[in-house]
Amino acid sequence: MVHLIGVMMNSKARRRRGADLDEAILDATWEELADKGYLGLTLETVAKRAGTSRPVLHRRWESRGELVTAALARHVARNPISVPDQGSVRDEMILLLQRLSDRARPELLRIVFDMREDLLEARSNLADLTGRIGERGVVTDILVRGVERREIDAARITPRIASLPIDLARHDMLMTLQPLSSSSIHEIVDEIFLPLIARTPS
Repeated sequence: MVHLIGVMMNSKARRRRGADLDEAILDATWEELADKGYLGLTLETVAKRAGTSRPVLHRRWESRGELVTAALARHVARNPISVPDQGSVRDEMILLLQRLSDRARPELLRIVFDMREDLLEARSNLADLTGRIGERGVVTDILVRGVERREIDAARITPRIASLPIDLARHDMLMTLQPLSSSSIHEIVDEIFLPLIARTPS
């Protein structure tokens, strides 16, 4: 009887298609990451946990790195960071980095850190990875509000400067595998970022 139930459950799992199957696979990936970490995860163990097969996974994601990137991107999408109008670019950037730090738990930082070799083999890097799961749109909203309030100079904002606060925050967290300290957040915002975009006295 138990064997029959198991067969029925596996049969049901195999009949899943499209988005339902993708979600089941990403759920299994997240559970494997929690249990074994990135280095202990394989496509075979994820497939077994998801009740499917390795070829099914491979048709969707060609490698462990791609699969885990998809799982991380889904986690970020499910835990979005929003920064409402605080009246100043400074306050909004500090709030953004605080919320980014709060979401980046040490175990998640470890996953990203452990992906380095697979990313290198795939001719990718951490910058590509974080670019796929980032908060660039939130920064853009903050900067647009700052320009409208005439706090900052739109002519001084380049793509690299706009990405600088999050890039520095992620670098700090990946190097320490710890959330950002309050002093680090204030240093990034007050001593590095704002001087680059401040309006010059007329």
